[in-house]
Amino acid sequence: MITTSEQLETYLESFTGFQKRAVGHSLPWLRDLREAAFARFCEVGFPTTHDEDWRFTNVSAIARTQFELAPGGEVAAKDAERFRVSGAACQLVFVDGKFAPTLSSTSHLPPGVRANGLAREIARNSDALEPHLGRYLNIQRDAFSALNTAFAEDGAYVHIPKGVVLEAPVALLFIATESAKPLMTHPRNLIVVEAESQATVVEDYVSLGSTAAFSNTATELVSGENAVVSHYMIEREHQQTFNISTLRIQAARSANLSSHSVLIGGGLVRNNVHPVLAGEGAECLINGLFLGDGGQHLDNYMLVEHVSPHCASRQFYNGILDGHAHGVFHGRIIVHKDAQKTDAKQTNRNLLLSDDARIDTKPQLEIYADDVKCTHGATIGQIEENALFYLRSRGIDEVAARKLLLLAFASECLDRMRPSPAREHVETLIHDSLLSFAAAPGQAGAGVSKPRQQADEGRNWEEMG
Repeated sequence: MITTSEQLETYLESFTGFQKRAVGHSLPWLRDLREAAFARFCEVGFPTTHDEDWRFTNVSAIARTQFELAPGGEVAAKDAERFRVSGAACQLVFVDGKFAPTLSSTSHLPPGVRANGLAREIARNSDALEPHLGRYLNIQRDAFSALNTAFAEDGAYVHIPKGVVLEAPVALLFIATESAKPLMTHPRNLIVVEAESQATVVEDYVSLGSTAAFSNTATELVSGENAVVSHYMIEREHQQTFNISTLRIQAARSANLSSHSVLIGGGLVRNNVHPVLAGEGAECLINGLFLGDGGQHLDNYMLVEHVSPHCASRQFYNGILDGHAHGVFHGRIIVHKDAQKTDAKQTNRNLLLSDDARIDTKPQLEIYADDVKCTHGATIGQIEENALFYLRSRGIDEVAARKLLLLAFASECLDRMRPSPAREHVETLIHDSLLSFAAAPGQAGAGVSKPRQQADEGRNWEEMG
């Protein structure tokens, strides 16, 4: 625990004021939820590298900084427009964690689909939130989830009724503004997709300016039976930002879930993905790409719980690191006692472009059932000059050759995304980022030898169409 008494007093002062004025402070269930979460945070404090789940990531810089709750800034429409996802069914915009209705658009949503700011729903529709909000996120095991729950007020609420197929994505844009003081936001998102429905949700985190900021977000995604849901997490804030995000997925019987994470920004980033395959026959694809340079620290923590039998999961994460960047992949699969016939696999592949870049990778299995098929593995690619030389000998200039090799590596993740406006949006961002990597001075090569990997039998682990 690295939270001092003085720091706790700062958070206590913020929480006391927040509880008095927060939307829903008169609702007993929500008030109790916030108070229990804050008590838990005060009990455990911020994690340290002595905690196994945080052994590769030091968050002392977050603990030392005296952040203030963001009051909610203003953003011009033209500034929000340049971050929009083209072809989205709707775009909800949040400025410093607060819903901005004048910048948002929901006009292309089909009847029955609800997308709104969470604070508005708490004030008008709290009965629909109570069965789900705070019921899945584990505040006991994660201090940041507890802190988010304590300050939970605004974020996105998305509800897809039974049997609705939403072809275009729901886009959630979170904008951090310039500020003279370090500000913190705790966006809370609740996404409920009922049985037999299909939907894609994109969370996109951006920033204006370059002041220090702390974004601590949590998303609870609940899928009904036979639902097909794709979730995209895009982090592209400036490198003075601390971004901690947690995606908690609850999958019902025969549900099919896909999580795609793309980390290309932020100074210290922790990306938590926690699916629970609660219903028999549920499937989950966890797919990610992280690109780091300079002094970025990008930590990916995956916790997949197989609770019921005949469930399948796949984790594929690729990392490209340059400069002094530090990447982390910690993939943990827990197969519970009753989860017979589990089929699970995790793979982490990394490409280091400089001698100073670093990766810590830890695939992990915990199996309590006796009839399962589980594998895990990790590779660190070496810089290979032969591939670069071959392309240059064919008349391709050095920067273009490097980008081609990097794109081939990154495309392993892109190829697992179903063709859609969400994938096109991600592909554009990755192309732009890889150009800066390819043009980095002093880079000796960008090829990587691919080890032979055992093919999956009977299942092509791309996102379901």
